[in-house]
Amino acid sequence: MEISLPFEIKVADSYWARLKGLLFYKKPFTDEGLLITRCKSVHMFFMRFPIDVVFLDHSNKVVRAIPNLKPWKVVPPIPNADSALELPIGTIVKNHITEGDTIKL
Repeated sequence: MEISLPFEIKVADSYWARLKGLLFYKKPFTDEGLLITRCKSVHMFFMRFPIDVVFLDHSNKVVRAIPNLKPWKVVPPIPNADSALELPIGTIVKNHITEGDTIKL
């Protein structure tokens, strides 16, 4: 299934933007997402709130969906992942995102 998300997706494609991610957000975001390119794993060090994370392959097909990833957790490298889409908590459940879906960006 192809899924369109109802908010803006920012792209982190430089070294610094990918490293920073959502690190300096003080409160949960609700109306945007962050696509981290060239990313097979994420960490939640120093994060202040949980998020949903969707790992995508080169064609934006979901290879792993992780709801409610809490601060200080680490997701090891995901095979076949090309990017990570960090989303507001609850997005995966609300939009019924599952492995094999395609995210329209």
